[in-house]
Amino acid sequence: MTSERNLSWTHVGAIVVLAALWLSMLLLGTGSVDQTIYRAMYVGGDPVLVGIARFFTELGEPTFLIAAGVACWLWLWYAGRARLGLVLLAIALLGRGLSQIQKYWFGRPRPDLNEHLVLVKTQSFPSGHANSSMIFFLTLALALAGGTKWARPAAVAAILTSLCVGTSRVMLGVHWPSDVIGGWSFGLLWVLLTLRPAERLFAGPRVSAPKR
Repeated sequence: MTSERNLSWTHVGAIVVLAALWLSMLLLGTGSVDQTIYRAMYVGGDPVLVGIARFFTELGEPTFLIAAGVACWLWLWYAGRARLGLVLLAIALLGRGLSQIQKYWFGRPRPDLNEHLVLVKTQSFPSGHANSSMIFFLTLALALAGGTKWARPAAVAAILTSLCVGTSRVMLGVHWPSDVIGGWSFGLLWVLLTLRPAERLFAGPRVSAPKR
């Protein structure tokens, strides 16, 4: 009971910290620190780094994540875990939608200190790539590997992938560092808020795969 209570307080503490980090990135972003880090990370003069950044930014593209989410749902449906697949897809899509709402609500302009190395159409805060990749990869890792010896390695791999995706957005000149940190923090916050309640659905009866 004590360990469960401590875990609950840790969960609440993490939510508070992530919310505070998100808010600080919103209020304090685009200043001198943001600009200095942005200039240091921009890779416009290096074709190799531009190629690497573009590769990782593709992993956070909405088309890729939606297609990957649908593919995961189909695979889980075939494996008799259709409910889990639907919950994962819903968490990812709702998180992405909330990120887009924030962009239009806050209306932060994109950085214009350097040329944008990929096409962008929406506002800047928070980074949708950082947010969506964190939600999708981490939710998938925790849901599929939770309770196994692979849970921690899977979570670490998911977070590292999202870190690469978000970093690529600054390297390509289309986001302030604070946009990316805000995206990561909101993504982690969304996972913490939604994954635990969803565990009740994960534990629900499995849906059998169709007979052949």
